[in-house]
Amino acid sequence: MLPFGNPMIPYFMGARKVAANIPPQGERGDYTAEYFQTDFPQFYNKTEDGEGAVTYTELLPSSILQQFIDLANDSVVPSRWGTQWRYAAGLFVAHWAALYLKTYADGSHNGAAVAANAEHSGIVSSASMGDTSISYDNSAVNAGTEKWGEWNATQYGSQLATMARMIGIGGVYVI
Repeated sequence: MLPFGNPMIPYFMGARKVAANIPPQGERGDYTAEYFQTDFPQFYNKTEDGEGAVTYTELLPSSILQQFIDLANDSVVPSRWGTQWRYAAGLFVAHWAALYLKTYADGSHNGAAVAANAEHSGIVSSASMGDTSISYDNSAVNAGTEKWGEWNATQYGSQLATMARMIGIGGVYVI
């Protein structure tokens, strides 16, 4: 035993932290509403006046968008995503924004209308006409990301889950 401890301990602790995939304490992204508008313009209503001036209006409330951005900044850690961080954070926000918009209504007449907007729907796998019957199947869409749950509910979430799988395996992707 060395009289002053093992000089390799700091190196071991650093390697252990990297291997455990623990981000630096307090690390957070800096994704903004401006990034989101640039990267995902489909979430904005574009209007032009007769003189060529363009105005973009958010399709969801600003306060809700900011909550999704804050959640992305806390959840999508830049040190894990490297150069793909901005797109991953945008996909995260777009996923939650799309889910929000799926249930959006200016107002509802009753609780049943709210509940109807919140129902899950999948891919139609079969349909009948007499006595109406529709079957849904998400297995093809969810293949490979089954354990990602609600992330498969939007194209944005599916893309993020696929990217996360690639990032998580250290740059090797085999189909």
